[in-house]
Amino acid sequence: MLNYIIRFFKSTFLFSLIAILSCGNTNSKSEKKDKKINESQLAISKKEKEIEVGANQTEQYLPLLQHKRVGLLGNQSSLLKQKNGNYIHLVDSLLALQVDLKKVFAPEHGFRGNADAGEIIANGKDPKTGLPVISLYGSHKKPTPEQLKDIDILIFDLQDVGARFYTYISSLHYVMEACAENNIPLLVFDRPNPNEHYIDGPILEKKYKSFVGMHPVPIVHGMTIGEYAQMINGEGWLKNHIKCDLKIIKMNNYTHHKKYSLPVKPSPNLPNDKAINLYPSLCFFEGTTINAGRGTNKQFQVYGSPFLNPDLFPYSYTPKSMHGAKHPKHLGVKCYGEDLSTTAFLDKINLKWLIKAYKNTNNKSNFFTNFFIKLAGTKKLQEQIENGLTAEKIRKSWQPGLEKFKEKRQGYLLYP
Repeated sequence: MLNYIIRFFKSTFLFSLIAILSCGNTNSKSEKKDKKINESQLAISKKEKEIEVGANQTEQYLPLLQHKRVGLLGNQSSLLKQKNGNYIHLVDSLLALQVDLKKVFAPEHGFRGNADAGEIIANGKDPKTGLPVISLYGSHKKPTPEQLKDIDILIFDLQDVGARFYTYISSLHYVMEACAENNIPLLVFDRPNPNEHYIDGPILEKKYKSFVGMHPVPIVHGMTIGEYAQMINGEGWLKNHIKCDLKIIKMNNYTHHKKYSLPVKPSPNLPNDKAINLYPSLCFFEGTTINAGRGTNKQFQVYGSPFLNPDLFPYSYTPKSMHGAKHPKHLGVKCYGEDLSTTAFLDKINLKWLIKAYKNTNNKSNFFTNFFIKLAGTKKLQEQIENGLTAEKIRKSWQPGLEKFKEKRQGYLLYP
């Protein structure tokens, strides 16, 4: 009897153990299967939420181009992503779709984006397609009636970086004005603003209007190029308050707080995301005797000058002539400054570097050039720095103007 009981418990225990192990294996397989499903769903979700720029919305704009003579203002950033993940230039895409593309207009830096900042661009011919290229950064910045006479509709497709002194929005203004005056519709293919996550800086004063600042907006405006076009129209900023026949080809899956890494340099001296993020802060140095990294491989990621004290600024570099910076400031002269390439991602304009450089330069009397006021859009910023105001006090003086602008901006937003 005792042996029977022992055998019974042994068999029961063995059966239970097998059942437990079997369940464990089943659960493990089930968990792995669920994990694979979740990973697959996540991949699909990511793919669905990828930003699609305006140029990718072919089904929206192709019907508008049929049987029309088309012009394009574009450059090397005018790209759209293909199904295989590769990028194709908008010009090549339009020609493949048999759009009657008559000519290309080029902004600062040229159609292929090779020219220096401020370098005069001549009219010419695109070597790849044979299309005429009309420069809007040469003898004139606005298309002439003669240049538009064989155009029925014009496309604007440039990658902006969200700073008032980045001249693509100035080219946008003049193209809108020319289209309005010549009764030509304008299609703006919208693109992300990589500095869209904040709004900052002084508001431009009308008397300091120039090609590096045409509108009463802060330095960092927080709008896409399409939203900005709507503001130009809506606020009556074109000559004689005329209106452009404007249509925005919107992006898919875009929000104002979604980070975006540009697939190509928007201009020769903005080589990466870091430079683009620092640009609204470091571009002030363009209006001073400080070099902002032109002539180095860290454009708009370092700053320096031979007039700064090497004991306080131990980082040094020597600007060289190179692609996109043939004649950089202080060419061949050792500059002392700071390397900012590893600093934290900015969500506001940093004035401390500018103030620090001014305080510690040995050429205060000619530290600022006339160009600084154009970049700032006001004389006050230079005066505030010269009078020793802190960055915090200067920033506080911007707030009333920023609050008014933010309220105005709301009426032109296209994305959440």
